[in-house]
Amino acid sequence: MNKTLPEGVRLGNDRLIHLTESAAEKTNTLLANEPEGSLLRVKISGGGCNGLSYKLDFVNTFKRGDIVVESSGAQVVVDSKSALYLRGTTLIYSNALVAGGFKFENPNAKSSCSCGESFSV
Repeated sequence: MNKTLPEGVRLGNDRLIHLTESAAEKTNTLLANEPEGSLLRVKISGGGCNGLSYKLDFVNTFKRGDIVVESSGAQVVVDSKSALYLRGTTLIYSNALVAGGFKFENPNAKSSCSCGESFSV
């Protein structure tokens, strides 16, 4: 990471969330269309058919407690609450026509829905 992090934001590592090469490439491609300084935020929120769901959003500001992770040449930001559910997760990207897009392999998920958008612990 080439800039100083604001107070209350810390640097994590890819043991929290690991991006595959394809996920990192797609993230960087998408970020090229966003304002300079934007990052991909990975968040867990309540909802979905299994209770918790994954959310991806581009942000250009940090919140206190955020963790910035660099993995495979891309950076993502995770809030401290979501980090509890994401630890050890791999973010994958597939450009397949059927079931393509970003997918999460989360070792903490006890069950997930068939679409892969939500999970429970």
